[in-house]
Amino acid sequence: MRKVNSSKVMVILIGCASLVSTALVNQAIAQTTSLTTSTNAPSYQIIVNSDRDGEIQPDRELTLREAIAITNGTITLDRLSDAERVQVKPSNSKGSQIGFALPSDRTIIRLNKSLPDLRSPNLTIDGTTQAGYDAQRSFAQELAIPQPIVAIAPADGVEIFRGLTITADRVTIRGLSLYGFNASENVPTSTPSADVFISHQAPPPDTSQQQYPATAAPFYDSNRPPQNVTLEANWLGIPPNGVMPKQTSSFGIYLFNSADTIIRRNRIAYHAGSGIVTSVRAAGTQIIENAITSNGFDGMPHGIYLEGEIANLRIKGNTLCANDGSGVYLFKPNGAIQIEDNRILFNDRSTNYAAIYLMGNDHQVTNNEIRNQRGAGVAIAAYPKSDRNLIRKNSFTALRGLSIDLISQNHASDHDFITGDGINIQRDSHFRRVDTANGAINPPTFLTTAFPMFTPNKVNIDGTADPNTEIDLYRVTDKIDPNLPYGSLNEYLTTIKTDANGKFGASLTNLQVGDTISAIATDPQYGTSEPALNARIVNADLSFPAPSNPQPTLPSCTTPPNIVQTPPPPTPIVLSVPRQIHFGLDRDEISPNSAKILDRIAAVLQKYPTIIITLTGHTDPRASDQYNRELGFRRSRAVRNYLMRQGIASERMTVRSLGETQRLSQSNQITDYARDRRVEIEFTDIRDVEIRFENQESDLQIEK
Repeated sequence: MRKVNSSKVMVILIGCASLVSTALVNQAIAQTTSLTTSTNAPSYQIIVNSDRDGEIQPDRELTLREAIAITNGTITLDRLSDAERVQVKPSNSKGSQIGFALPSDRTIIRLNKSLPDLRSPNLTIDGTTQAGYDAQRSFAQELAIPQPIVAIAPADGVEIFRGLTITADRVTIRGLSLYGFNASENVPTSTPSADVFISHQAPPPDTSQQQYPATAAPFYDSNRPPQNVTLEANWLGIPPNGVMPKQTSSFGIYLFNSADTIIRRNRIAYHAGSGIVTSVRAAGTQIIENAITSNGFDGMPHGIYLEGEIANLRIKGNTLCANDGSGVYLFKPNGAIQIEDNRILFNDRSTNYAAIYLMGNDHQVTNNEIRNQRGAGVAIAAYPKSDRNLIRKNSFTALRGLSIDLISQNHASDHDFITGDGINIQRDSHFRRVDTANGAINPPTFLTTAFPMFTPNKVNIDGTADPNTEIDLYRVTDKIDPNLPYGSLNEYLTTIKTDANGKFGASLTNLQVGDTISAIATDPQYGTSEPALNARIVNADLSFPAPSNPQPTLPSCTTPPNIVQTPPPPTPIVLSVPRQIHFGLDRDEISPNSAKILDRIAAVLQKYPTIIITLTGHTDPRASDQYNRELGFRRSRAVRNYLMRQGIASERMTVRSLGETQRLSQSNQITDYARDRRVEIEFTDIRDVEIRFENQESDLQIEK
């Protein structure tokens, strides 16, 4: 009789769900889970010394697949050869440990099929045991995340759904690179692909029933979430050489059903979707000191996407950079989280997402550096109702939206759920408490737009706000649009409190003439307000110096260990570079001729790291406006992704689409249509290098 893998049984059960009752299917799920969970297997110290993958059989080397099967208790030691048994030692520890002694020239384990679920409690898979691993050397100065040596990826031409699936408590994954795990259209599945997937065994088919607690299953006592899983010092979505892989993973870490997971000091990059995703339960998750960069370029666009039960989740000390949407995005969650001490910068490379988008109550966002975002800093939805969210002592820089944007229920368009709805007018109506985020707490109002400094280094500030609220005063040092009455809340100055009549005042000694200030109000009953309209510190005669223009910032997520100083350019310097590539009819693939042009552009960008680019997709007019706008995005993203694979950092590239709105001519000839189907590349150098553009048509694709 042929042995049937339990995971395949689940697929069969899922496919038959419409033919039998939900209760019977869930009973089978629970029984299968209880039969396949290994809790009493002996502990071993196992060394994997082969990069091969295939069927389990006795030979000269021990594979990772065989090591996992040993820890799961699905094969016994008598099935190993003498040479393999040498790599397996009994252990007195609570759980088994899998280490590595791979040949130095063969440290990438290429899988031919999915690995077994990790079902053994207290299991550790430790890539740091491989010879040559340097725990003291990080890829960046800001974070201690060493470069792994051992990598796990699908074999060439093989599509594999997930890297590691964890279904047991207290599993630790350390010091590995996992990449290239993506969903196949030919593989039916009810849950997503990921580098690391954490859940009870065999997640159920109907995701509409998966909001905990479910009334029609799937959660039983045997479906308890794995607890205290630790993922640390891994590179997810990215090979050890740091180059974007040809086959990218769908998601980095997918917490389908988990509790108290620790995600610490990982590098999570180059995923088509988000770097970290929660689904049903992820209560108590700790996301600490990770580099979550360049994710979401072809799907869910955020660095971290949170929904489901997320009570007591904490995001602390991370770098969230160059993700296509928000750094952190919450969607109808249950439970409150803390977001603190993070660097959230250069996200939103293709839309206008807020750096942090909140839904729900009682979240805390404190001491974060939030900058260079085309949307708001923190946007808070009114629907579902979101109150008592505290946004305190953060530093905001170079935002095109408000530092804090409280959205009204009247504003529920896609734009409002992405960017925010802008300045709210002050209101005293009772209804404002229920129709706007954070109870529509009013921002402070300064008594004047210009505060004279009569005494050197001392100025009196006065204003009004809701009674008995705390007022955080900020210095505002940048305004992207000088015509706007607000700017980013750059530097926290001090906190004062309003009296019972709503008045506040303070004498400040840390301001200078010419400084611009703003403020926010916080009431624990409602939360934190939007910023006050700006006021300026002036001389006694109301004069003030002209503001200086802020220096442009070179987009960079992290600083490499060895900094290469960019010398000032010789004067003058002129670069000659193509400014567009072309596409086939209704296509977004890069043609061989276009690839040659992009290689030239990549060479220029590699030589001149101070150049940043904007990629704008265009179409011919033969489709709807909406379709052509999306097609333009697909084309500009294809160019961005090609350049990323050539080593160009995604934070240096912004993606846009104008669809059919900027044709090169109004003619209806097929040659003119071919010219319309393009991505235009706008180059900007922060050192004012002159760039000479070439209009080229060598890659024109004329339809037949």
